[in-house]
Amino acid sequence: MKQSRYKQLVLAIFLIAAHALSAAATSEINTKTAKKKKPKTHLLKSSKQKAQPTLPGPLYAKRVDAMQAADDIAQRRNLDRDWVRHAIGQSHYLPLVAKFIQPPPLGTAKNWRVYRSRFIDPTRTAAGVKFWKDNRETLARAEKETGVPAEIVVGIIGVETIYGQQTGTFRVMDSLTTLAFDFPASHPRAKERSEFFKAELEQYLSLAHRNKIDPFSLKGSFAGAMGMPQFMPSSWVKYGVDFDGDGKIDLFNSPADIIGSVANYFKAFNWQPGMPTHYPVSFDAGKLNLEALLLPDILPTFSVDSFAAKGAVLEGAALKHIGPLALVELQNGDDAPSYVAGTENFYAITRYNWSSYYALAVIELGQAVASEIKNKP
Repeated sequence: MKQSRYKQLVLAIFLIAAHALSAAATSEINTKTAKKKKPKTHLLKSSKQKAQPTLPGPLYAKRVDAMQAADDIAQRRNLDRDWVRHAIGQSHYLPLVAKFIQPPPLGTAKNWRVYRSRFIDPTRTAAGVKFWKDNRETLARAEKETGVPAEIVVGIIGVETIYGQQTGTFRVMDSLTTLAFDFPASHPRAKERSEFFKAELEQYLSLAHRNKIDPFSLKGSFAGAMGMPQFMPSSWVKYGVDFDGDGKIDLFNSPADIIGSVANYFKAFNWQPGMPTHYPVSFDAGKLNLEALLLPDILPTFSVDSFAAKGAVLEGAALKHIGPLALVELQNGDDAPSYVAGTENFYAITRYNWSSYYALAVIELGQAVASEIKNKP
């Protein structure tokens, strides 16, 4: 049973795009007009973004591997071959994307307090209060239909894009094509990540063609995440919902679709209605087996009793928790780490972005906004 859950964890890494990706500025790229007829009706408005500060690299039109992939995508998806070739061929290699996708240098210290300060501040909280008030009824409907609390949805959107203020400046076509065909070979999982982005590129082209979107019109993060909730193309296809009932899914401009889609995402990842995300935890020094408690990482594995047997001390409602728990460690630089007991709902948030730091930031931002709403309705 544990082995199966570990496998699920590993697979989830490749399926979920990460999300709280930092946007960086890149320059607008002019593209040649395709010889073949292309979709002209844009269902999504292009977001206004600043120009890119660095020049893009070469086009992919002369890359044999890229053009062969275009032919394969066209055949698999029943798309116009020339349209797919034009889309991939007129995409630029972006050196900045290849740089940003690299993991941080070894030995880079993690610091929960510093990380938290980036996301829980008066400016972001105030923006969250406005978003909640503007969309109160929609948030309540999403919570009723999915069981996902409004504060979690609000926390996600706030951490990802400050409620639409920072949705990314990179053309999605350029980012996905760069990472599909030129993923940095020095990355420890270069082959797997390259295949992941090839699949995302295929999903994006299919999505754009199906919805009559110019594939060059949308901008997102350096990794190709899009819209206010920063969905990768596969997540848009799998979890996006038309929550406003207008016949299309718009994750850039429709607050209802954005809220409904984020809530649906967590429902799909087994959100448990009414279950807390985490509990406070302390330790019994005489019984503490910290290594064993941290071995499963953030995957909930321990019952309350087995947690206690290894020296983790829970109190109050946590003692009545039904379901597995995980000991979540959050490092604080040179200071002592912080710890919480994460539930299956904490784990569900990490399926959006595989990071316990990210998950707790989402939770605490949502709580801060909810507190402001309660005190100043």
